[in-house]
Amino acid sequence: MTDTLIQPVILSGGSGSRLWPLSRGGYPKQFLPLVGENSMLQATAQRVNREGFSSPLMICNEDHRFIVAEQLRSIDVTPSRIILEPLGRNTAPAVAIAALSALQEREDALLLVMPSDHVIADETAFLAAIQQAKAAAEQGKLVTFGITPEKPETGYGYIQKGEALANLGGVNQVLRFVEKPDAETATDYLASGEYLWNSGIFLFSAKRYLAELEQHQPAMLTACLAALEQAEQDLNFCRLNAEAFAACPDDSIDYAVMEKTRDAAVVPVNMGWSDLGAWNALWDIKPKDEHGNATKGDVLLHDTRNSYVHADHALVAVTGLDDIIVIATDDAVLVADKNNTQDVKKLVEQLKANGRGEHHLHSTVHRPWGSYRGIDLGERYQVKRITVKPGEKLSLQMHHHRAEHWIVVSGTAMVTRGDSSFLLRENESTYISIGETHRLENPGKVPLHLIEVQSGSYLGEDDIVRIEDGYGRVK
Repeated sequence: MTDTLIQPVILSGGSGSRLWPLSRGGYPKQFLPLVGENSMLQATAQRVNREGFSSPLMICNEDHRFIVAEQLRSIDVTPSRIILEPLGRNTAPAVAIAALSALQEREDALLLVMPSDHVIADETAFLAAIQQAKAAAEQGKLVTFGITPEKPETGYGYIQKGEALANLGGVNQVLRFVEKPDAETATDYLASGEYLWNSGIFLFSAKRYLAELEQHQPAMLTACLAALEQAEQDLNFCRLNAEAFAACPDDSIDYAVMEKTRDAAVVPVNMGWSDLGAWNALWDIKPKDEHGNATKGDVLLHDTRNSYVHADHALVAVTGLDDIIVIATDDAVLVADKNNTQDVKKLVEQLKANGRGEHHLHSTVHRPWGSYRGIDLGERYQVKRITVKPGEKLSLQMHHHRAEHWIVVSGTAMVTRGDSSFLLRENESTYISIGETHRLENPGKVPLHLIEVQSGSYLGEDDIVRIEDGYGRVK
């Protein structure tokens, strides 16, 4: 074993559909504290924030860039780079971009590719498996991690393992990758002892991965090279060239490389893994009461068994039901059969088709300067609660169709209105007329909370004309 540092690559994509309504397109599951106090992304970063690993390289989409940066900052993890994808092209191009980027720093880069939204309960087993895989990766193998199956799961892909590799303890050759099976096939896989769940976690040399990509997907490699060569630095983010990246084929790392290479290897591991692909997966790993129920929030149960009930804001009471999922947020409630939670994404598709916003945004919307929360909405008016982090400020902006009233609830606001600037303190207010240039800033050391009342003929977020912005949103 050498002293080569492993480069973690954390993939933070996703549409936020499988754990709706808690997870949404604008704030998908990796940003949520579904297991423990930290978010899934934070737990992933902390898992490798230790000796033997370099700073993580993040791949995310543009809309999530400030959420990723803030969540890492809050746990004192400094990424080596945050690379922004202008559009989704699946995992194979994302890993290609990471490999090209890592090679700019060192020629012998080893990449540990991890989705940002997985649960790993046994981190000791995880780290031991990485050390087993590292020796194989240094010999040119493309290693994946296969999870020892606990049941005939139909929601995961499978890996059929072959013979153990010589002089590489704990590493097997891969015979084949298998799509998600039906229940009968999954039962046969479990009984054979030859099959593992496909975790979607990989360890290999950056050079080796790119060599395989050049052989099997040359157009993808060409597009990724162009997208990175023409990338622009935007604040602390590397923004890939949109036109070049759009020309890249859309494919997963499994299809593009792992199923085609002759050097695929697998490390079998039992590490308490779950990809939380549906609500029943969260029920599986949660502590349960004597009736098999797992709950979070203000929940009251009677004559209910083997269920998961999550209450975000108000009391949720359930009686006389078994094997159900109830997820209640302040703007949506999901009720589902626990054995049919994969179909939640079909509800999200209906929301999109109907032009409803609940598939994408929560009532609380996160911004780089803080957040805003919708309180009330009616004809020609809207009420929001705005929170501005200490030292942050919104863009200098104006609106064509709405006026705004600001009332400070707590903290201190620095207000720019037209040519004047002034302070507002608790219980003080001001008025911004239609077309007037304005800016809100928090000069203090505690969060600023205020109530904003909008009134006018159009209240959409696209009625914001940014004149000056500290977050790169003015081109």
